[in-house]
Amino acid sequence: MSENCTAKGCKINVPAGLAAEHLCIMHFTLFVESECAEIRRETALAKTSHERQVEFITKIASRGEALVHVATSGFPMSDELKARVLSTLLTLMNTRENIDRAAMRQSALRRFVG
Repeated sequence: MSENCTAKGCKINVPAGLAAEHLCIMHFTLFVESECAEIRRETALAKTSHERQVEFITKIASRGEALVHVATSGFPMSDELKARVLSTLLTLMNTRENIDRAAMRQSALRRFVG
């Protein structure tokens, strides 16, 4: 049984890989992009604990896995939607890299200050 997206005003079917999220591919990618922006803002302050960084990394991996699963499942997508998925995957990779850089900065600051 197909389910419709729960985003306000959206009637697009939700692919099986995103059923737990209750969002269509477009709204899921918008949600992930927003999450990544929040993660980048929080890690830019260089006050993120190691546990929080691990939480972010786990979230990034699970979002990426969900996107890859949907993209390779055979769910019909337009070229624009495929480009959107690829762009979101790139955003996830860049966010992961930002977390690594922030962790290296924190480590360097502790060495020089402490």
